[in-house]
Amino acid sequence: MVKNDNILALASPSGVGAISLIRISGPQSISIVDNIFDGIEKIKLADQKANSVQLGYIIDNKRAIDKVLVTVFRNPKSYTGEDLVEISCHGSTFIQESIIQLMLKFDCRVANPGEFTMRSFLNGKMDLSQAESVADLISSNSEASHKLAMNQMRGGFKNDINDLRTELVNFASLIELELDFSQEDVEFANMKELNKLLDKITSSLKKLIDSFKTGNVIKNGIPIAIVGEPNTGKSTLLNALLNEDRAIVSSIAGTTRDTIEDQIIINGVNCRFIDTAGIRSTDDEIESIGIERTFKKMSESEIIVFLIDYSDLDKNKLNYYVDYLNEIEEKFPNTKLITVLNKKDVKSNISISGLDKFNPIKISAKNKLNIESLTEKISAYINNLTSQIDNSTISNSRHYDLLNKTFEEIHKVKISIADKVSSDLLAIDIKQAIYYLGELTGEISNDEILGNIFSKFCIGK
Repeated sequence: MVKNDNILALASPSGVGAISLIRISGPQSISIVDNIFDGIEKIKLADQKANSVQLGYIIDNKRAIDKVLVTVFRNPKSYTGEDLVEISCHGSTFIQESIIQLMLKFDCRVANPGEFTMRSFLNGKMDLSQAESVADLISSNSEASHKLAMNQMRGGFKNDINDLRTELVNFASLIELELDFSQEDVEFANMKELNKLLDKITSSLKKLIDSFKTGNVIKNGIPIAIVGEPNTGKSTLLNALLNEDRAIVSSIAGTTRDTIEDQIIINGVNCRFIDTAGIRSTDDEIESIGIERTFKKMSESEIIVFLIDYSDLDKNKLNYYVDYLNEIEEKFPNTKLITVLNKKDVKSNISISGLDKFNPIKISAKNKLNIESLTEKISAYINNLTSQIDNSTISNSRHYDLLNKTFEEIHKVKISIADKVSSDLLAIDIKQAIYYLGELTGEISNDEILGNIFSKFCIGK
């Protein structure tokens, strides 16, 4: 599938800027730029050393378009594994377009989304999991998501997967050899050793699969739902956390009828705070829909901040909240629950000992009192989460799906061995597991899969 033509694209963001970068890759890329470039040192790009920069002018019919820097990269030591040239020009949209249109007069075309990275993959510069991490790196919006993408781009779990696949391939070969000598009483594949290998693979796969929850949250941001009854100060708290008036605040119960989201960075991690509709019984159709969405957001959240109006507490309400918080913990066992008593600036004489189990934080969202105690608790959770990031942490849904499929096939093999199923049937499940692992790294791929993956990239990368 490796194309042998020349592709070009604007590699920097479109629009006006100080500097823009135009790149061209392909077998004639250097000679194409040579046709339009007049270097100050009068050195042809074809004679220029690899990985070196030359100052000069882009010329169109003796008319200088711009003074530029041209960097030459030669195959195979380039991003794409091909000859590649990068032109750094001034960021005028007119200059960008003029240079691109000038080069299109020669034997080249505008690149498709992700085509530079696709060529890098096809030319063996990186495997498919690394190529996908390039897109994650570009879109990373926090220190943690950047770290995760960098781990994966450097190889991440690539070596582990390749080792597991190699061992499976070796065993599959032994089983195939056994089948070739089926008429003779000979055993090439030791089932005890195969079982040991399957246990090892199962353990490795489970670790990778379990890491997806952490990786996906880090990549997409930690969803934090602010939940409570109407008029407990949920919108005011959101505004206090964001330090801006993002949500509408009023004394009218049911003001927030839909979820409102915004985000801030805490400890290098993107946190998505969700202001939800107040939970109560209501006949209002629109408000009811908002409450339904509240419960949905609770189920999707990593952290639930449950807000209670401290100024309006009485014994009955306290007992109700204790029961309700217990119910939340039971219903969402994998979600961090943080209980917050709001309006601490309003005096209240009621004992809150019934809530001791939930370690409630007393704040005043309106006056921004003790907000830092809440952020510290969120920070502690984030620190625990980010400490779990390592080279084996995955964040890609495609990887997660293929790892689960591999896990299922390995489980089938273990059952088949226990049931003493014939080697030919055993070989089928092993081959399927090998296939899925190959799809993961791109050793096995097709045009449809690659097209789908790289279509999500930006043009120029």
